[in-house]
Amino acid sequence: MRLKTFPGGVHPHDYKHYSTSVPIEELPLPQKVIIPLSQHIGSPSTPLVKVGDEVKAGQKIADASGFVSIPQHASISGKVSKIDIFPHPSGTPQLGIEISSDGSDNWVELADDPNYLELSPQEIRSRIAEAGICGMGGAGFPSVVKLSPPEDKPIDTVILNGVECEPYLTADYRLMLEQASDVIAGLKILLKILNAPRGIIGIEANKPEAIALMQKLTAEDSQISVSPLKLQYPQGAEKQLIYAVTRRKVPAGGLPMAVGAVVENVGTAAAIYEAVRFRKPLVERITTVTGSIVQNPKNLKVRIGTPFYELVNFCGGITGDIGKIISGGPMMGVALPSLDAPVAKGCSGLVLLNTREARSIKERNCLRCARCVDVCPMNLMPSLIAQAVKGNNLDLAVQAGLDDCMKCGSCAYVCPAHIRIVQWIDTGKLRIAEQRASNK
Repeated sequence: MRLKTFPGGVHPHDYKHYSTSVPIEELPLPQKVIIPLSQHIGSPSTPLVKVGDEVKAGQKIADASGFVSIPQHASISGKVSKIDIFPHPSGTPQLGIEISSDGSDNWVELADDPNYLELSPQEIRSRIAEAGICGMGGAGFPSVVKLSPPEDKPIDTVILNGVECEPYLTADYRLMLEQASDVIAGLKILLKILNAPRGIIGIEANKPEAIALMQKLTAEDSQISVSPLKLQYPQGAEKQLIYAVTRRKVPAGGLPMAVGAVVENVGTAAAIYEAVRFRKPLVERITTVTGSIVQNPKNLKVRIGTPFYELVNFCGGITGDIGKIISGGPMMGVALPSLDAPVAKGCSGLVLLNTREARSIKERNCLRCARCVDVCPMNLMPSLIAQAVKGNNLDLAVQAGLDDCMKCGSCAYVCPAHIRIVQWIDTGKLRIAEQRASNK
């Protein structure tokens, strides 16, 4: 069978062998957590607690501050010890709530509702919103917003993203193997909310066990199909995944709902199931801790807000000098200055590279080879955008597609001149955002 894919893209070594066969382990309760108030796209959450307050695990400690926002919950029981600026997995310090553990893991009362599929779409959305769920694949878009399309944008296809195309990361793969029924139950909830007739689970071909298991569990369900996909980065990007499984092209500047589709990560689907059935807020997630210098790479079930150093210590520490710390994967992740940042809802992995792997290579002049153009999944000219930003010609950068670039890193990966194309484009995005804000 010919595997589905999209035009462009690259084939980096996946380095998944470190953790792909390691079952999920639960990280012991941390002594403290730091709950960032910005774990999502949109307005930061507004604190509901003050220093000295006693909280239970699952208790709401910050509320959504607008439509594009989510509430936050305590992931452990204990006392609010600080509300301050803390290190953040985005690399930029952010406001957060520190909770010191009391060691008891005392939870708010949860309730099993076996008849959850009989709820109205609005009641289901309400439970998802209250649980503080956002996209767990990295983007962090509030799920309730994505699941509330306008009436003139009917959705006929819900796509679950089980691609996990980033090198090193295996959290979604292990989730699909170990909690497949939860993922499928979450997809069925999504289909009901959106009144969509079709659900598709997209999984890359380097995960044959997950493909086989999902196909087995959905064999009797005519509404759901599994789509094996070619091994190609960035296959898991929203627009590329939609094109691969439906052949629909999301217009430039448009959203998936423009072509009748909604995409959710498999981890998000499992979290939605737990929220709707058990009223359980999003306070934990699966995170891969991996890299050549990690003593024992693992896939860990981690409480949100746990400092990264706790994860590394649980994996036996490191075996060499750290060259780079990456929150997420090496293609689209964020380099961090230390392991002090906490796990957020979108943290799918922590990658530690040694000094040789992270060595800096001098940037040279563009060779005009057009390799970046060949691999760009958005059909852009990355070298032109980068050169325009270098020359501070933001108008040209925008005309060349600056706003459409998703910073997947394919261009920089193939560049023989080692031009830091993504960093230049990121710089351009920041400058144009500042310019537009000042013109308002």
